[in-house]
This record gives sequence, C-alpha cells and structure tokens, in this order.
Amino acid sequence: MLAGCLLAVSAVAGGGCADSGEERTLVVLGPWTDGEEKPFVEALRGIGKKTGRRYVYTGTRSLRETLVAQLQAGAPPDVAILNSPGELVEYARAGHLQPLPEQVAGAAVPPWSPAVTVEDADGELRTRAYWVPVRVDLKSVVWSREDTAGKVPRWCLGMASGATSGWPGTDWVEDLLLQRMGPGEYERWATGGMKWQDTGPVWREWGRMLTADGHDPGPRGVSDSFELLDDGRYGLLNRGDCTHEHQGSFIRRHYGDDVRPLPTARHLAAPRGRSVSGGAFEVSGDMAAVFKPSAAAWDLLGRLSSKQARTDWANTALPGERPFFPGGTAGSVPLSRSTRDLQNLFDSAGQICMDASDAMPPTLRDAFHRAVLEFVGDLDDKALLGRLLDRLEAERVLQRKEEAFVLDDLCDSPV
Repeated sequence: MLAGCLLAVSAVAGGGCADSGEERTLVVLGPWTDGEEKPFVEALRGIGKKTGRRYVYTGTRSLRETLVAQLQAGAPPDVAILNSPGELVEYARAGHLQPLPEQVAGAAVPPWSPAVTVEDADGELRTRAYWVPVRVDLKSVVWSREDTAGKVPRWCLGMASGATSGWPGTDWVEDLLLQRMGPGEYERWATGGMKWQDTGPVWREWGRMLTADGHDPGPRGVSDSFELLDDGRYGLLNRGDCTHEHQGSFIRRHYGDDVRPLPTARHLAAPRGRSVSGGAFEVSGDMAAVFKPSAAAWDLLGRLSSKQARTDWANTALPGERPFFPGGTAGSVPLSRSTRDLQNLFDSAGQICMDASDAMPPTLRDAFHRAVLEFVGDLDDKALLGRLLDRLEAERVLQRKEEAFVLDDLCDSPV
C-alpha cells in the first residue's frame, strides 16, 4: 500500500491515497507564529480539501527545544519545518529523520537541500536528500528609505531573538565574508575548512561600519529585538535613530514600500585593493522533513512543494509577507513594490549560498551566536576579537575531530 501511495507524491499530486487504517490527522511543527502562520495554515487547509485528511499546525519560536522534547518523549510530529540544515543533519545521523523517497527527491532543490552522507543501521554510508525547502528568503540585503538611501549609513541593530539571539550579527559576518572572499572561500569556511582567525578582517570591517561617525550600538544593540518594537523606537520606523538595516527579505512585512532593498555589495567600498564579490547572495530557507514516516506524511511533503500549495499560500498572504519559493514567486495577487524588487534581486543573482551558520554543526553555530553578542557588546576592546576567534577555532577543530562537518555544496546557481 505504501508504494502505491508514494506514486501520488509529486509537484502535481492528485487525490488522497490514505489507506483505511491510517490516521487521518497529521501534525506539522513549524516556525511561524503571531499571525504569520495564517497563510500557511490556509495552504494546509487547501491540501486537506483534496486529500480528505486533517492537518494540525503547531508554531513555535523555540523549534529546537520543542522538537528535541518531542523526540525524547517518543512523540515527534509527522512533519517538521526547520531553518537549520546543521540541525537536520544531526537528526538524520541519529536516525530520527527519514530520507526522501524517489518520488519526492526531485523537490530537494540546492543549495537548500544538499545531499547528506549518513551511516545506515547496517553500517553502510549512503548519500541521500532528507528535506525539501517549502519557503526561502533572500539575505545580503540592505534596507533604507528612499530619502536616506544616499546618506552615510547609521545602522539599525537588534540582536535579541530568544534562544537564537545573535543571528542578525552572524548574518553580517557571513555576508561580508561572502562579498569580500567570494562563494568558494565562503563555502570552505562554512564547511569547516578555514581557520576562524582568517575571518578577522570582516569582523573588524563590520565593527568599523557599526561605529562610523562616533556611533556605538553598545548594550542596546545586544538587548534590542531584531524585530521592530511596537513603539517604533528601534528600526527604520524611528527615522532619527538609524537609516539603514541589514536584514533578510522577511523583514519587509514591517515596512511599507517607501523602504527599499538593495544588495549589500552596493554599500561596500573596496579598501586597500580588496574586492567586492557582487552577484552573490546569502539565502535562508524553511525546510520540511518527515519525522514520522507514513504514506500520508510523504504525500504532504510532496504537496507542500507543489504549485497549487504555493499559489494558495501566496494568494492568502499580505503583500508585505508574500513568500518566496525556489524558482520564483507564485500566486495571482499583484506583488508589492518591495517584493518585486526582491524577486528581481533573486533573478539577478549569479550565485546563492546557504546561510553559513545555519549549515554549521549546532554547537559551533551557537558559539558563533555568542561571539557576535560579545563583540557588539564591547567594540572598544581591541583584544576581544582575537579571544573570540580563538574560541571559535577551538570549537571548529573539535567538530572536525568528531566529523560533524558533513554538508557540502552550500553555493549554487539560482534555480
């Protein structure tokens, strides 16, 4: 029965094929909360109308903690949507994550879904795909109002994000390294092949950018949320506080079309002969994987990647929250100005590279988060960076000894 059901899993999946004894309610765990999940839930509802199954979505900002607790309790969701390939690799190697069957494997689009080499129970090494991207975002983007676009930037900075605080800073370091060193060196560093001390120049450049014209983000830069506060005292809503923001495409939901995106490379000079890569963009993604295998779960994974589900999702989303998908936008609702600008940047990219910290082993990623928090909190301490990079290098060496770096091919040409 399972093999017959899997035949229905494709980008144009047809009617449901659950057998009569199979549970018809599937649980999906994901990252969207506070209203952001509504368009995705509508897409699930549309899938349910075709399959006759019921899909229950649970959203949380503490994905890792929630999923680990569920796995320990022996009650994982049928499908989980995560943004960290490094975490997904851990689950695959522990046997919690199931490899994609042939009928779904075509939705494993690079660089979001690289093949992973995992040792099977019989001791054989097998290289397979384990997850598919259901939504993607463009990074390497700077936002500014049209009337401040030509001014010397004063950068918005908020590093707080609960258990993952610090990632807005790792995005800065990653993007600067990508623009300065190019995709090849970026990939070598992200996959454990470069010493952290070699990244020192981009950290120092970031520090100079943050402190231009005597500005110092100080403790507030560490404690402020990466998202805009309701009173507008952080971010581009407070025009007297900062003029430019380095943030991914999802941030547009907080702004109107008077806030425009431009590539990070446009804001970088080329001091002392150092180049700017140009045409290379960092990307992130929300990837779906099956933790409780069944015909219905694989069917859902295929449908989440289908044109119909993407259209339903896009048509229900607000203009500033229109999702991006591998290969382009979907839906019939006209694009907002900023969404159209971002799609043009996606289309113009020569290379796209998966978020480096998301792809790192989780312990190294977490150490990276802590390091940028310390760095931003005391930019006046000139000796601090050396100590931070030494600690990160020690963690890199440990992870290499434990063979935790298993991802390759983090950069690719756009689909």
